[in-house]
Amino acid sequence: MKVNYLNAVSGVTEPPQFSWAIESPFRHCVQKQYRIQIAGDSLFTDILFDTGLVDSAESAHVKVEGFIPGEGRAYYARVRVTTEAEGEGTATSGFSGGVKMLGGLGNPGELKKHFITAEKPEDREKARGTYLRREIVITKKIKSALIFSTAQGLYQLHLNGKKVSGDQLAPGWTSYDHRLLYQSYDVTEQMGEGKNVLGAHLGAGWYKGDISFLHIKNFYGDFASLSLRLDLEYADGSRDRLYSDGSWKGCYSPVLNAEIYDGEEYDARLEQDGWDRPGFDDSAWTAAAPCGCTASAIEAQTGCPVAQQETLLPKLAFFTPRGERVIDFGQNMSALPEISGQGKGGDTIILTCFEVLDGEGNVYTDNLRDAKQRVVYTLKDDKPFTYKPHFTFYGFRFIHVESFCGRADLDNFRAQVLHSDMERTGTFECSHPGLNQLQHNILWGLKSNFVDVPTDCPQRDERMGWTGDSQIFCRTATFNMNTYTFFSKWLKDLALDQKAAGGVPHVVPDLLNKYSFDNWLLNEGTHSAAAWADAAVINPWVLYLMFGDRAVLETQYESMKGLIDFMRTHSRDNIWNYKLQFGDWVALDAEEGSYFGATPNDLTCTAYYAYSTGLFVKICRILGKDETADEYEALRKEVVRTFQRTFFNGDGSMTVQTQTAHILALYFNLAPRDYVPRTVAGLKALLEKEKGHLVTGFVGTPYFCHALSENGCLEEAYDLLLKDDFPSWLYQVKKGATTIWEHWDGIKPDGSMWSANMNSFNHYAYGAIGEWLYRVAAGIDADETRPGFSHSVVAPRIGGGLTWVRSSYDSIYGTLGVDWKVEKDDGISKRIVLRVDIPPNTSSTIKLMDGAGLIEGDGLEFRSREGILQAEAGSGRYAIVFELA
Repeated sequence: MKVNYLNAVSGVTEPPQFSWAIESPFRHCVQKQYRIQIAGDSLFTDILFDTGLVDSAESAHVKVEGFIPGEGRAYYARVRVTTEAEGEGTATSGFSGGVKMLGGLGNPGELKKHFITAEKPEDREKARGTYLRREIVITKKIKSALIFSTAQGLYQLHLNGKKVSGDQLAPGWTSYDHRLLYQSYDVTEQMGEGKNVLGAHLGAGWYKGDISFLHIKNFYGDFASLSLRLDLEYADGSRDRLYSDGSWKGCYSPVLNAEIYDGEEYDARLEQDGWDRPGFDDSAWTAAAPCGCTASAIEAQTGCPVAQQETLLPKLAFFTPRGERVIDFGQNMSALPEISGQGKGGDTIILTCFEVLDGEGNVYTDNLRDAKQRVVYTLKDDKPFTYKPHFTFYGFRFIHVESFCGRADLDNFRAQVLHSDMERTGTFECSHPGLNQLQHNILWGLKSNFVDVPTDCPQRDERMGWTGDSQIFCRTATFNMNTYTFFSKWLKDLALDQKAAGGVPHVVPDLLNKYSFDNWLLNEGTHSAAAWADAAVINPWVLYLMFGDRAVLETQYESMKGLIDFMRTHSRDNIWNYKLQFGDWVALDAEEGSYFGATPNDLTCTAYYAYSTGLFVKICRILGKDETADEYEALRKEVVRTFQRTFFNGDGSMTVQTQTAHILALYFNLAPRDYVPRTVAGLKALLEKEKGHLVTGFVGTPYFCHALSENGCLEEAYDLLLKDDFPSWLYQVKKGATTIWEHWDGIKPDGSMWSANMNSFNHYAYGAIGEWLYRVAAGIDADETRPGFSHSVVAPRIGGGLTWVRSSYDSIYGTLGVDWKVEKDDGISKRIVLRVDIPPNTSSTIKLMDGAGLIEGDGLEFRSREGILQAEAGSGRYAIVFELA
């Protein structure tokens, strides 16, 4: 069972929705009834709500009538179902395990009045760490203890000598001017009668630290501060409530400097043992000062915090040709380097984290630009120590050990991998080792850049929520991990940062529109670039397809409509092109020294204008807004007609002879029907002109293989995918990449580097090909008429010389699995065994390939529709055998 798609939620103030996956070995298993119980304890002895048996087939998006979590109350929910299945008849399950919910604050805005800081006026532009503490005495037996807390800056909450949670970089990054998230913690087990100490360690973070490539300090505010509320309920029924206030005391911590880009400097000699435990002498500390709140609203973080997800051990320690000591983890990532060792008090360790070695095998940090990515740690004494930074994160594979206490070796280092807490939902593997590594790289690019916001890169002085990267990668990300909470949170900030007229910033949270800057790029425009701004429409649509939840469409409706209206207002004769456009960003057909691809902005902008408007029409219909849908359908038709008149010649050829122009015309269904064959032929010719290679950038690349495989060019799509010389996806793999690069030639064939000013080696955008691996190579796809995989489409496309593919997707209903294998290939025909696992309470349309001859249907009735053999299948496991000539 899940609640709001998670295993547990906190800060809930609205009726949650439940979903569950049913397990059954029988085919055609469908749910007939469900029963949900909600209790006040994990043992379900205190049942508060019981739906009784409800006649319903729904096992997702289910709400319990009348249930709204009370403020600060813990709840547990469980479900049992009655099913009907072939060969089993009717059966009733046991109860599922319980999912926990913690009710949020009824008036979270009250936290705005309780911010306190240990910083002084002279600390305004500094990034020092500070401690805050408060000792309290409890004289009664505690029944429950709950903390609701947040910070302006970053914070780690302590209680009686231990951290309260594993959260990192709390409270996360939102559009702080508009909203700040609070965290909810059940600390009942950590408190007791007698003395208790509440403590907090604070750092600058995104709030007041150095931020963006413009290097702005105090972007949101001036002082790192804490706001906290503690609710105590005693066994006798009485209650107490405590807030952060002037009774708290504070001082500087051993963190001398901590910045998102530069890393952390820590002097262990300044540690104060026991500062967060009872009995500590804080007489030298000063009273905390009140601090104003700069956010308009405070809201609950319900889930998906940043946390340490796994630990990696280094693979190799070596000296470079220049004599530099280097530790290699074998994997590019976002992580905290953890160091341990023993030396003398006052010894200083200096480390620099970086991504790649240069062509001669030496340390290469030029692509970090002004980000230092350093660890500076001064030892306290001669005792063994372990340390990892508190208020930053690093993008790296390698560590350059500039100084260490003794010989720096493998057992002195670990990497604590950081990313938002999302469950893995997708798997893909096949007979081609290069594609398996590509899938690995895509997944690690996702992990590295989903650190509370979908960033472009995790290493240089940028790490911003670029909307275009997020948009093109959204579906790939959502196959691989459960991104619903992650993207929903980010999309709320997108809507809040949206311009009054509907324009969407280039980055969210928006760092480019608050102040005026003299920047060569931003002087041309800071919002509403095609493919970037369209995240406002495309990302909610993807979440709807993958989860079947109308709520995200309802929440983002005004934001979506605002963007479409903005494009309509600023288009000229239905051609959309507004100020700064990135176009087919970093395409290889760009002019020498330019980042902007050769496809004109009029074409890319207008193509996205038509595409997003078409999606908005569908969304309006889903939400029952038919009059609005009719209005915008008429607009879409006008834009499409204008596109066709403008970018197609009378003979069916396109006026723009670039790969991306043809890709967009095909994938966005913009080519006149009679011109589609000519458009496909044109794309193939442009591909052949480049000897089968792509020269596309951010706009064309995500759809290239789709444009081919959807138009009768499956082998060309596979050939493109499997190229391993420059430029190609597998070129990076052959060069030893462990994540996706920003540029096709980040490292050139001769070993030299692309321009250092923009050359990330952990940049997930081109990993959008992962969607094609799932949807086409494996054949796992959603049905937009029955979204969320309540009904799926299974249509694997065999090709590329692959002999097997095995893939799965954990939908909200359960795991949908596809496994195909070429069992015989005599050069004339291929015999394919296709195994499909369809989760209970769902169904699927299974489609074989063009020209397939059915050998064994495993009880399914295959019929030819539009020349393709297909069958409707209920849940269960199937083994289908067919032949391809």
